[in-house]
Amino acid sequence: MPVTIIDAHHHVWDLAVRDQDWITGEAMAPLRRDFSLADLEPEASAAGVTGTVLVQTVTVAEETPEFLALADDHELVAGVVGWTDLTDPGVADALAALAALPGGRHLVGIRHQVQSEPDAAWLLRPEVERGLAAVAAAGLVYDLLVLPHQLPAAVQAAARLPQLTFVLDHLAKPPIAAGDIGAWAKDIARLAALPNTVCKLSGMVTEADWQAWTSDDLRPYADTVIDAFGPERVMFGSDWPVCRLAATYAEVMAAARDLTERLTAAEREEVFAGTAIRTYGLSA
Repeated sequence: MPVTIIDAHHHVWDLAVRDQDWITGEAMAPLRRDFSLADLEPEASAAGVTGTVLVQTVTVAEETPEFLALADDHELVAGVVGWTDLTDPGVADALAALAALPGGRHLVGIRHQVQSEPDAAWLLRPEVERGLAAVAAAGLVYDLLVLPHQLPAAVQAAARLPQLTFVLDHLAKPPIAAGDIGAWAKDIARLAALPNTVCKLSGMVTEADWQAWTSDDLRPYADTVIDAFGPERVMFGSDWPVCRLAATYAEVMAAARDLTERLTAAEREEVFAGTAIRTYGLSA
């Protein structure tokens, strides 16, 4: 494995600070507790992880300053993907204000829960496109949290904004448990054909059968994105603690190692560190 390993996608939350309203139902009950960097650090260290990207969880403006402060206090966190209202005409000022905060140097990207938007073409709204252009102008990247049916709009948005790097989270959550791949793979190929796009090798275990998944279940989807984007545009992410619904941190790392075993040593360096460092402008 590479000497430097970046986990490019994880979360933390404190339910005493605010609710995570997406944690609903009996199946999600294991996530209804606090998860802190103190919880993550020993698991990440045991897996050889040397730096992480902390990613937003809710569309609440107060969360991003909190995450930036955490990054300022913890060496493990190399970057923060936060949230701001992309539809706000003052989005450029909001991004500048975040960058000026203590820990603001750790802000590397912005994300919105597009997967929850009922409009499949939300990314193509004029006010959203204006906001995305402001993200690019601020020198940040944009994390795409979309579902397969929203990929066509993501392709169009990335084509319209070549100055902005789009990072696809969780492979757009393909239906791994059902074994469907065809339509999703075609849209992945269209997105990957755009040079300003990157994909995270993350979130697969929770799209598979939580109790009975194997690396072989994940392999067709991992191979699709690695072949489409190339290792230099694919980055590893654990999606901790959400991954705990289906796998431990160690199991997610073991699966990622298995799924990239066919790559050369240099290509694995890209997936486990180089792509994240380069895309997010992290300090190695």
